Amino acid sequence: MHKTYPINIFKFCPHCAAAFDPQADNSFKCSGCGLHYYVNANAAVCALIEDSEGRLLLTKRARDPMQGLLDLPGGFVDPLESAEEALRREIKEELDIELTEMHYMGSFPNRYVFSGLTYFTLDLAFVCAVKDLSILKPADDVASILFLHPDRIDLNEIAFESIRNIIAAYCQKIKTPTPLGFKGV
Repeated sequence: MHKTYPINIFKFCPHCAAAFDPQADNSFKCSGCGLHYYVNANAAVCALIEDSEGRLLLTKRARDPMQGLLDLPGGFVDPLESAEEALRREIKEELDIELTEMHYMGSFPNRYVFSGLTYFTLDLAFVCAVKDLSILKPADDVASILFLHPDRIDLNEIAFESIRNIIAAYCQKIKTPTPLGFKGV
């Protein structure tokens, strides 16, 4: 088990500071006050956006984790926010554009290590459209933007396991048209 996993980090109850005992069900139970805390997946969203030439929009990460590597635009879902609201917000924050359409593609698990702790995430991928890609402005945690044909993306340059899996699944689906809609997704 990796040293950044919660079981190796969480030792004391955040409520009373007594021993925080790991349980077999991905949870911790406080030996003092009885607080029972579950390590659940954090929700995150990302957008697959193609330009008119069929190239996929990728971002270069401006910050750690994985600074300098490629990613899809998106981010974490805030408490009491829907996945769709989060995606619209993240795209506005990172690219200063608005989505005109979004279609759910699927979910992909990930391990996101930040500040010495592994956060288990469930990344929700959406295939999206925008009105005007000419007005893109990288901001927030995006250093730059690039467009690559899906078959020319080197998955080794992608920051996270889930994003590599999302791009690979997307590339497979666009090669296999189905009656379900946009290029098989």
